[in-house]
Amino acid sequence: MKIVLKSFALVFSLLVLSCGGKEEKKKDGFQVERQKTTTEKPVMSSGTNTVKPSERIDLESKGVGPITSITLKDEIDQALAAEGKKVYDQMCLACHRVGKKFIGPAPNGLLERRTPEWIMNMILNPEAMVKEDPLAKELLIEFNGSPMANQGLTEEQARAILEYFRTL
Repeated sequence: MKIVLKSFALVFSLLVLSCGGKEEKKKDGFQVERQKTTTEKPVMSSGTNTVKPSERIDLESKGVGPITSITLKDEIDQALAAEGKKVYDQMCLACHRVGKKFIGPAPNGLLERRTPEWIMNMILNPEAMVKEDPLAKELLIEFNGSPMANQGLTEEQARAILEYFRTL
């Protein structure tokens, strides 16, 4: 019986000692400990294509809207381009920056990736484009669901902006 009591006391003492020793200090204020997670941003794709929609070349689609055909002269109309820059600076600069991705895609090199009709339809009719044009839908996703605002521009203003894009 004495051996059982001594054994029990020894085991109890070991348990008490093993549980103690760690002292938690209470700190003033609020503190949150976070674990760093690593996530990769998904690349937008269409089928097996892994190119972002903003970088994809589509010189076939004309988009959805009133513009079905545009003929661009070989030479840039500098007066029209200057008017387009004024309209662009006033109406588009809040979301689009030349040379870099901002809220919306950068306009430079746009005519190397899109048809003039698609560009003008996107300027004039962004709501219908996002609803019905597959590329516009993918661009909406790529740019975090920020839809292009309809600025209420005329066809002449949109054409001037298009001419300005040719100078970039």
